[in-house]
Amino acid sequence: MDYGMIGKIDKARRYAQERERIKFESFKAVLDGRNNSHVIEYADGAWTCDCGFFLSRGVCSHSMALERILAGMLNESVQIS
Repeated sequence: MDYGMIGKIDKARRYAQERERIKFESFKAVLDGRNNSHVIEYADGAWTCDCGFFLSRGVCSHSMALERILAGMLNESVQIS
């Protein structure tokens, strides 16, 4: 392995430890629920989920779970809990 790659691996480790440096702008994830899998998306500071609860309330256990997992890595104005 060359010195350039060693430096990149070291930098990657530092970035992984400094999570506050990472901000998600958009992504799409699938969460395997008890009964069904659900597609959750985050884009432009807003969440969407294909579950019925989200469609009626604008928030659900799936979107809240991802907010907790990604705490500090999203636009603070849209985080609920």
